[in-house]
Amino acid sequence: MASSTVTPPRPDRPARPNLAFRHLRGHRSPAEFAALVRRAAREIGECVSCDARYIGRVEAGEIRCPNYAYERVFLHMFPGRTLTDLGFAPRASVRGRGARTPEDAPCAHTTRPERTTSDERNTGETGGAHEPYDTQDPYDRHHNHEESDVLRRAFMTGGGATMAAATLGPLGLAHDASADRPVRRAGASEAGALEEAVRRIRLLDDRHGADGLYRRAAAPLRAAFALLDAGTTRQSTADRLHSGAGELAISVGWLAHDSGRFDDARSHYAEALATARMTGDQGLEAHAFCNTAFLARDAGRPREAVRAAQAAQRVARPLGSPRLMSLLALREAGGWAGLADHTGCAQALVRAQALYDRGPCDSDPEWMSFYGEAELEGLEAQCWSTLGDWPRAARHAKRAADLQDPHFSRNIALYTAELADDLARGGRPDEAATAGMRVLDLLDQVQSSRIQTMLAGTARVLLPHRRAGGVSTFLERHASTPRTV
Repeated sequence: MASSTVTPPRPDRPARPNLAFRHLRGHRSPAEFAALVRRAAREIGECVSCDARYIGRVEAGEIRCPNYAYERVFLHMFPGRTLTDLGFAPRASVRGRGARTPEDAPCAHTTRPERTTSDERNTGETGGAHEPYDTQDPYDRHHNHEESDVLRRAFMTGGGATMAAATLGPLGLAHDASADRPVRRAGASEAGALEEAVRRIRLLDDRHGADGLYRRAAAPLRAAFALLDAGTTRQSTADRLHSGAGELAISVGWLAHDSGRFDDARSHYAEALATARMTGDQGLEAHAFCNTAFLARDAGRPREAVRAAQAAQRVARPLGSPRLMSLLALREAGGWAGLADHTGCAQALVRAQALYDRGPCDSDPEWMSFYGEAELEGLEAQCWSTLGDWPRAARHAKRAADLQDPHFSRNIALYTAELADDLARGGRPDEAATAGMRVLDLLDQVQSSRIQTMLAGTARVLLPHRRAGGVSTFLERHASTPRTV
């Protein structure tokens, strides 16, 4: 029999701590250093989901050589150093074959599913370092699910607001009916993949808006519920899977909501609410009610918005998060504004501010990372706008836009669009046109039907003032701006 040319797997070897990398971290905590890694990645157009756990694995020596994406980021952070200087092993030594030249390395963004080789399983190399023509098997039972950078590729940007490869299939989580292969029981790594998928959707929505994401969001949601059907052997893992699937349903529902697909959003939120009630997950139930209230307000059902927001507050009260209760009070205020109830709206706004002023705490849900002073000001602006108090609405909208973190492009565009509309309706057309132009500048980065609809309304209000120079320029540019489908 002919001899095999495949290199046999090497036995597991004890990991050696990466002391050089630990020295480079210095006095920073792993979480703080991970934030620096993510920031450096953004500077060079990379997209990595680095967290404290990944830094810990590197320092423990579990990741002997990073994948090409992380390599580019680390060399950008520490110019003049090589991977060896950073405490990593040469790629050739961990691959069991010659390392590729930089020209052969994969580009920053790839949508191909990746398979872990036997060499990688035995050396702890991160995913993403495959040969250009490796065949990939999405059902490989030996896939290294624990590597957080593999999860990154489930939700990654291509160009602008496009989300590429939005599926958990490469992680072995989806069922291919044509292959007639059953989905294996889910474990902690699948639960982690699900949680990472939710984070990636939220991050991409914050930066780019919903329109470019929603069309690709159905596949991971189907995969998530396939995991629930597959079952698991541990109750703790089952709880994480149900929570993750519910949060993913809410995230996909929000993408539908923000892109104007209200019926789809309502269905996704209802699915999340059902999942929460089946498992007794109060945090998930409060989140589902919160988004349901927001959707009801936008869909012209203000009384339902009030009821849903009040239900969310009843569920959330035992969770001990004043910031969550503050947001829910704002959802209620939005419903009262839609009912033209000035007193009810004002009381809810006062309650929201008082709760917000108590500050953050450990009980704040992860999904509330968007909720800061800018969001509070923006939601209050929407309430006063609904009540027709344009000057007050404009003041809050301007504060929201000024306070917003520049990385949240979508929210800056939203608050500025709100400002433009309030100024236009308040009889300040020139200032409205200036704000509208700022929104148009952001539409290269952001795709949101909500924002485009708001801007179209502002343009209609400004039509009688089109002879003014600034207004005319805005109207002409707005008319020439293509709408997303």
